Amino acid sequence: MPKRVLVLGGGVAGMSAAHELAERGFDVEVHEAKSVPGGKARTIYVAGSGSGGRPDLPGEHGFRFFPSFYKHLPDTMKRIPFAGRKHGVYDNLVQASHYLLADGPKKNHRFLVRFPRSLGEWRELLAGLYQGRELGISDGELLFFIERIFVILTSCRQRRLAEYEQIDWWRFIAADGKSKAYQSYLAIGLTRSLVALKAHEASTRTVGDILVQLLLGIYSPFTEFDRVLDGPTTEVWIDPWLAHLQSLGVRYERDSEVVAIDCGGDGRIHGVTVADAGGARRSVHADYYVLALPVEAVVPLVDAKLRAAEPRLGRLHDLRVAWMNGLQLYLRGDRKIVGGHANYIESASALTSISQEQFWRRKLTDYGDGHVHGCLSIDISDWESPGLLPPHLPLKDLPSRDAVMQEVRAQLQAALRPADAAALDDANLAAWFLDPDIELPNPSGAVNLEPLLINTRGSWADRPDATTRIDNLFLAADYVRTYTDLATMEGANEAARRAVNGVLAASGSSATECKLWPLSEPAIFAPARALDFILWKLGLPHGGLGRTTTRELIAPPAIPRHSRTHRVGDAAGASPAADHQSMRKR
Repeated sequence: MPKRVLVLGGGVAGMSAAHELAERGFDVEVHEAKSVPGGKARTIYVAGSGSGGRPDLPGEHGFRFFPSFYKHLPDTMKRIPFAGRKHGVYDNLVQASHYLLADGPKKNHRFLVRFPRSLGEWRELLAGLYQGRELGISDGELLFFIERIFVILTSCRQRRLAEYEQIDWWRFIAADGKSKAYQSYLAIGLTRSLVALKAHEASTRTVGDILVQLLLGIYSPFTEFDRVLDGPTTEVWIDPWLAHLQSLGVRYERDSEVVAIDCGGDGRIHGVTVADAGGARRSVHADYYVLALPVEAVVPLVDAKLRAAEPRLGRLHDLRVAWMNGLQLYLRGDRKIVGGHANYIESASALTSISQEQFWRRKLTDYGDGHVHGCLSIDISDWESPGLLPPHLPLKDLPSRDAVMQEVRAQLQAALRPADAAALDDANLAAWFLDPDIELPNPSGAVNLEPLLINTRGSWADRPDATTRIDNLFLAADYVRTYTDLATMEGANEAARRAVNGVLAASGSSATECKLWPLSEPAIFAPARALDFILWKLGLPHGGLGRTTTRELIAPPAIPRHSRTHRVGDAAGASPAADHQSMRKR
């Protein structure tokens, strides 16, 4: 008889684990708290917006982004069948061509972010490099920043983990004393566009490793740097994925929330308790358990018995989370602001966006009332900085969802050229949709039901591996230690593969292990990394740091008050524990 595995959580991590297990002959059952599959990646339809036989308008928790360094997730996507697609849903990815840095009507800089395909694009690439000098960063500062990137490229992995993990990005690139443009673009702008990271708190190891991957992928002729889906996520990825899992024999239980984990005195899991939408509870049992829930949902489940059996679970409450949620503006007349993603570099709420109609095969007029021709999908990564409109409150302190939309739109219009800004006026705005995970007003402050894990300096020590000390419990979520090391779909997929490999080892299965891909860096720097390993073993600093010692960089920085994040176990501000309780009540 095949071994039975319960996968707890049905987002990208849970579906990835179920996929790998089912292909290897395991009996798999998934339990998902929501009524729809996909977790944060799901499409959230705007209820009641459809008419005339058309489906509701598609909204989302945040837009999807598949950079070229993703390896694990694309491999899985190629194994999900999709009609008319040779490589399955992977062929539903399309490449974006340009990137916009918007900082006011006269400072909109567009850059080509793919390998040039024509003489005209080569000219555009060269013009973009010259245009970059107009950002206000001096040649000396830019050279210093490039030197810092080369320090990362030539540092051994051991130094990165032992030293750079303890250094925040702000200090590593010496942002203090540099120009405002240097701080805005290279310290703050770069990090907060990476899943709401903040320069004063973000681990240099994480930011540096991922930034290197992004920079290496932009102009390679062999990769596609910026890929997006060609339709709503649920339609072109999640629904086909669920259908494929079910064809493999996976049972996917919706409205089934994990409310307790039974850890026995023998240090093994003996079952879990799940609750349906009406609150009725039941116990479910298996040979192995894959916990694929986000960290804010796991922390309330970790009781004394679980902590005793696996002490690392007791450290999860020290991890930090921040808010990164989506807003969609539906337009009567489409406006392609740029052929890819836009970063509103000085926006108080750390806004990024993408105009989706240009990439979708199915047009937006097929949804809603048929009058929507465009959608600007926006990610909001800072809910705590003072806003632009009077009385200049942070988004989380605004009295209504409409006030959030008005504030975000004002920030966008202040950053865009007049013609682009005008496209967001009431006359062209058909509808809008704010992620329902944001609950405001709330008696104890705004609540976010699905906050985002962020990699603060030193947080690696508080994160567990996919294989735990409990021999039948495995972890598959973006807080697990992975090569990817970032709260992304790629990180979730990699963690799921590691958890499945743990199940294979524990069960004595002869099935092939899931493949894992380390982050790839140019071989030309391998000798320098080897030399740095010798220096690190001898206790010597990296030669590229100059007079600045690692000890000085590790010294605790002063963190601006509005930049502070929250521990998973905190009750202040955006309490994930309170969020979890609110989700259960719903």
